Amino acid sequence: MRSFISRSFWFLFLFVSSLATFAQDSTHVTWTAVATKTGAGNFQLSVKGKIASSWHIYQADKEQDLAGVVVHAPDSGITLSRLSLSTATSVINDPVFEKQMTIFADSISGTQTLTIAGEVPGSIKLKINYEAGTAGNFLPEEQTLVVNLEGGVTKVVSNRILIPTIDIKHPLTNAGASATSGENKSRGLMSLFILGFLGGLVALLTPCVFPMIPLTVSFFTKKAQSRKAGISNAFLYGFFIFFIYVLLSLPFHFLDKLNPEILNNISTNVILNVIFFVVFIAFALSFFGLYEITLPSSVSNTADSKAGVGNVIGIFFMALTLAVVSFSCTGPILGSLLAGSLSADGGAMQLTSGMAGFGLALALPFALFALFPHWLNSLPKSGGWLTTVKVVLGFIELGLAFKFLSNADLVKHWGLLKREVFIGIWVLIGICLSLYLFGILKFKHDSPIKKLSFVRICFGILVAAFTIYLLPGLTNTKAANLKLISGFPPPLYYSMYKSGHDCVLDLNCSRDYEEGLQMAREQNKPILIDFTGYACVNCRRMEENVWSKPEVYQLMKEKYIVISLYVDDKKKLPSSQQFTYTTKDGVRKEIETVGDKWATFETENFANNAQPWYAILNSQEQLLTFPVGYTPSSKEYLSWLQAGVDAFYKK
Repeated sequence: MRSFISRSFWFLFLFVSSLATFAQDSTHVTWTAVATKTGAGNFQLSVKGKIASSWHIYQADKEQDLAGVVVHAPDSGITLSRLSLSTATSVINDPVFEKQMTIFADSISGTQTLTIAGEVPGSIKLKINYEAGTAGNFLPEEQTLVVNLEGGVTKVVSNRILIPTIDIKHPLTNAGASATSGENKSRGLMSLFILGFLGGLVALLTPCVFPMIPLTVSFFTKKAQSRKAGISNAFLYGFFIFFIYVLLSLPFHFLDKLNPEILNNISTNVILNVIFFVVFIAFALSFFGLYEITLPSSVSNTADSKAGVGNVIGIFFMALTLAVVSFSCTGPILGSLLAGSLSADGGAMQLTSGMAGFGLALALPFALFALFPHWLNSLPKSGGWLTTVKVVLGFIELGLAFKFLSNADLVKHWGLLKREVFIGIWVLIGICLSLYLFGILKFKHDSPIKKLSFVRICFGILVAAFTIYLLPGLTNTKAANLKLISGFPPPLYYSMYKSGHDCVLDLNCSRDYEEGLQMAREQNKPILIDFTGYACVNCRRMEENVWSKPEVYQLMKEKYIVISLYVDDKKKLPSSQQFTYTTKDGVRKEIETVGDKWATFETENFANNAQPWYAILNSQEQLLTFPVGYTPSSKEYLSWLQAGVDAFYKK
């Protein structure tokens, strides 16, 4: 199990690192494809590739995990048979795999059967994957082929992304929150800093960190030649702890600059969310005492061996050693912070803010106890209560694990974790945690309980009360809107009591821009564009806490056409609606999913990639007010909505 967790985290690291290279175009093979009609919905596909000089393509090899040349269909309505290659092969002594390998050189060609269910489009885009190589190099590649289909129907589909009439700097009225958008973002950063700080305080109470406080402070104060030097070293130690955790967020700034949408894509990636689900379940079981999760001993030994080198450098490696050896306790908390920060606003600064708060909370005790060493006498002694804290964290990790699975479920529309199922799981976790805190449920590593402490009883009552609070969330009533946890469960419309994906709060809405624009023109109403996401916590908070206010809801229901554009929707667009878009900056992007289209629509027209993001347009596609982001004050949001209505009807 320990090796599985280690491999999982390495996979996460490699996955994030590799995202930056996905958009690279290959020039080592030039591909063409021609489809010949053989019957109704049936075609013979001929694929040819011209291989660059000194390069080759590997034949499929199970031992080396090579798939060979594979052509992929754009959606489930298109079926492709296995590609039958007709080109002669050759064998080389390959320096990459250090054995003889079968390859295709100079050119490659093959055929396969293409079957289309339903209406045949005028053309389709196919993806072709293969493994190319040259002397000492190996490179998996992917290219897109556009294939025309005889007798296919070419529909006029709007691929509009950039709307030239939208001027974000000069809306028709100055009303709005452009002046406060920076303030909202600052408040968002501060809230994440506080969240990280609270996470750091929780980490201090874990068995991996708490016993280190008196030991480390005593080490500095006793080893130093003077009290002043001891205090100085302890403060430096605390600073390095803070610095190390901030340092962990820096790679995400590079990814953010490389592609502004990449962090949002990471946070809503289905595979990554499922991996987080599995890893957090594993963390929870570890906290329950089934096994111990640690980083490889070589990592901690290397850091520890450097702790005695020099003064400043030695203190840095002492701080690094603490970060490494406490990973089994801080890792799950940091994982929650990572996922929450990336989902919060889609930017790396949010992650840095949260990590800074976490690092500061861990660093403060070492500096304060060095400054006031007599405080050490007031610290409770290590004991069974630390195990209790760890088990409680295990239950919390269990609840968070299902949040990640819910993210994947929402963006892929699996229907596994409807709102009532999700809340039901949290209710069961709450019941088990309450029973544990009251001493009814026990784990094998727990110390015997002679008497429940006052603090434990209070926490037990608090958890039991929270569990009871969740119960109305299982019903189909107004009480199901659990405002205290809005944003964490699936949205209200993703319910067992409703079929399909309805409009939020049954508003007059569309989930397609062109369709919503047509509705607005027919009904002579302004448009409220709602850039949202299935995994967006603040979007749910706005819908459940602000949009649901009677005065806000009435104005939106009567005066607006709401266009909700989900930027994390992983549903594939029909092949006829997939296209390649060139951004204002000259970057070519493949628009393959619903989320690809609306995320690009937001960044191109509003120079923003955060959600929620709201903009008001008229039917001539002119911006009526400055756009706004997360606005928890219903009064402010109502005022902004009213300003849009006033601007729309202004003669």
